[in-house]
Amino acid sequence: MDLGLKNKVAVVAAASQGLGRAIARALAAEGARVAICSRDQARIEAAAEDIRGKTRGEVLPVVADVTRAEEVNRFVEAAVARWGAVHVAVANAGGPPAKDFAQISLDDWQKAVDLNLMSAVHLARAVVPGMRAQKWGRLIFLTSVSVKEPIPGLLLSNSIRSAVAGLAKSLANECARDNVLVNTICPGYTRTERLDELAAALSKQRGVDQEEIVRGWTEQIPMRRLGDPEELAALVAFLASEPASYITGTAIAVDGGRTRSLL
Repeated sequence: MDLGLKNKVAVVAAASQGLGRAIARALAAEGARVAICSRDQARIEAAAEDIRGKTRGEVLPVVADVTRAEEVNRFVEAAVARWGAVHVAVANAGGPPAKDFAQISLDDWQKAVDLNLMSAVHLARAVVPGMRAQKWGRLIFLTSVSVKEPIPGLLLSNSIRSAVAGLAKSLANECARDNVLVNTICPGYTRTERLDELAAALSKQRGVDQEEIVRGWTEQIPMRRLGDPEELAALVAFLASEPASYITGTAIAVDGGRTRSLL
C-alpha cells in the first residue's frame, strides 16, 4: 500500500530513542522528511544518523525541550524553514515516575503536567494553525493504555495522560472540517528504555527482582509477550497517511490485547 507520505514533512518529539525514534524511522522509510528533537544534542544527532543510514531519508535533528513552548516553537519553525510546511506531528514525551498517591509531591504533579500534558499542548499550538490553513494535517498523540484502564502504581500517568486524550478528542472535533485529523495511540508494555526504567523503579519499590516485574506484565498480555517499538510505529505511519483519511478522534491501544475495556 502506498501511504502517500513521500515528501510530506513530519515532526516527531522526543525521538532520540524508544517509540519516538521508531516512529521517526517508520515515517522516513515511507519517504517523509522528518524533524526529530531531544534535549540531548549528541543523542539526537546519533538518532538522525541512524535513521538516515537505515532509510536514506531526510532527517533534521533539533535540540529542544518539549516542556518549553519557545523550544517547541523553534523545533517546528526549523522544519518549516527547511521544508516549507509541517503535515504530520507526533506528540511524545517520557513518562512520569511510578508512585502511589501518598508519595507524590506537588512538584511531582507539576512536572508531570509539564512533561505529558503541556508538551502536547505546545506542539499542537505550534502545528495546528498551519495544518488548518493548508487543509491537510495529521496530529498524533502518544499516551498510554492507562487512559483506558488505570495501571496500579502509575497514578501520575493515569491522571495526566487522560487529560491528553481529552485534548486530542476535542481537537479532532474542532479541526475535522479542515481535514486535520487527530488521533491518540495508547501503547501497552513495549520494549523500550523507558520500560526498563519503569521495571527497575517498581522492582525497588516492591522489593522483587526486575525479571519478576517483567514476567508479571507478560502474564497480563493475551499474546504473552511485550510489544516491539516497530509494531506501534507502523500504526503511526498508517494514521499519518493518505489512506487514513476518515479516521479521527480515535484512541487505539497497541498492547497485545492487555486492555480489558471494550473501547
